[in-house]
Amino acid sequence: MKIRWLGHSCFLLEANDGTKIVTDPFDGSVGYKIPMVEADIVTVSHEHYDHNYVEGIQGEPEVIRSAGECAIDGINIKGVPAFHDEAKGAKRGPNIIFVFEIDGLRICHLGDLGHLLSKSQLEEIGDIDVLLIPVGGTFTVNAEGALAVIDQISPKIVIPMHYKTPAVSMPIDPVDKFVEKIGNAERIDSNTIEITPETLGDERRVIILNYE
Repeated sequence: MKIRWLGHSCFLLEANDGTKIVTDPFDGSVGYKIPMVEADIVTVSHEHYDHNYVEGIQGEPEVIRSAGECAIDGINIKGVPAFHDEAKGAKRGPNIIFVFEIDGLRICHLGDLGHLLSKSQLEEIGDIDVLLIPVGGTFTVNAEGALAVIDQISPKIVIPMHYKTPAVSMPIDPVDKFVEKIGNAERIDSNTIEITPETLGDERRVIILNYE
């Protein structure tokens, strides 16, 4: 499968059979260009403008905005309830963690997670191969919080998201703070990576995709 970073918390996940999933599409006020992509499925972790601009995605995708389990086009998807802050949503509301099973891999998109995970949430999430995690702080977990969540989930590949870049004016941290904490990060000169079960390896990899 292929993972393409479209900016912020928006990714295009493409299965080997061509099925396309877009996560957390944003509107133009975020700073990145609105992705001109077509999708079969769109997931929305929460109803904020930088995560729910479904109308910007082309095609006639099935849109998932709630927790629960479903199977669409042969892809199993689970939504796990969580929160946008450490006060059980009192500050910024709910958040949904999505887990996708694609081509023998389990990918977890944490949305705007704002807290460490409970035992029950970890059980629902299960074993994860690829973790898409916010690291910018202010509205989500920061570098230290992200590191703690990674230790909880123990994924094989970590891809950070929701951090400050030259395109973004939000008061969030750049990815460098996270890299300093976690160490040994690989910076890829592309916004896309291809992953198979055979290429996962035994040691954890942290991959920084390049916005294009």
